[in-house]
Amino acid sequence: MTQVAESKVTEVIKTLNVLEGDLDSLTGKVVDMKKQLNVKTLSEIDTLLEKIREMATKEAEVIINAAKEKANSESVKIVQEGDSKLAEIESNTDANFDDMVKHVVSTILKA
Repeated sequence: MTQVAESKVTEVIKTLNVLEGDLDSLTGKVVDMKKQLNVKTLSEIDTLLEKIREMATKEAEVIINAAKEKANSESVKIVQEGDSKLAEIESNTDANFDDMVKHVVSTILKA
């Protein structure tokens, strides 16, 4: 009977050793899978980061171009208003030139 008991104990020990080996193998596989998952995650983060940068750059270009167009439009308006005011001043100067000369001569003669 002791030999049967020893045989069963030996069989249980062998089975436990096999299970321990399987557990070690599974642990190694889990560690490898974690490493692969980390590499994949970092790769995905880099890819997404690059895509976000591209999107942000395109959006910034759109905003900058819109601002340039608005600034150009405003500068054209300002130039037109300036030309209009200058033409008005020149017109007033031409229309009142004789009166201005008389006023200047009168002022000089009074002095």
